[in-house]
Amino acid sequence: MTSYKDQVSKYERIPEGGNPAQTEAWAMIETAKRLATAILHGADDDFETRKKRKDALRLNWRLWTIIQAELTQTRPDLPPDLQVNMLTLCNFIDKHTVGALLDPTAEKLSVLIDINRNIATGLMQMPEDAAKAAAKESQRTLEKPTPGEPHQRIDAKV
Repeated sequence: MTSYKDQVSKYERIPEGGNPAQTEAWAMIETAKRLATAILHGADDDFETRKKRKDALRLNWRLWTIIQAELTQTRPDLPPDLQVNMLTLCNFIDKHTVGALLDPTAEKLSVLIDINRNIATGLMQMPEDAAKAAAKESQRTLEKPTPGEPHQRIDAKV
């Protein structure tokens, strides 16, 4: 088994498309890095440092909002209990981020960093076949029009 450090080093640059799980893992690690940087510079309480901290928190919040939106869609590739657990985690992230924006302590940011790292580690360990199957199912879901609604494709960017 490769170490966490080895796994992270693979994601120093933006991953190639075609593997949503790997892209999501990269996004989780990237936002965790930005939050960690905000902690490192947390001793400085100047305007620029506070802005970087809030920017990192907002980026993480946007990422989790995208994940939450994806999870609210019909996902036959996800077990229902996993979908509910992830939506519950998204709800926690929402509430915790609001608290961290109001009072951005190192402890509050560390909670978000740990969650992102743990989820990213799980995503990186997904077998490639399972990730490709999930990507195909997700693509089919996006391309199917909802009855009574016009066909529309949605692309989300982090």
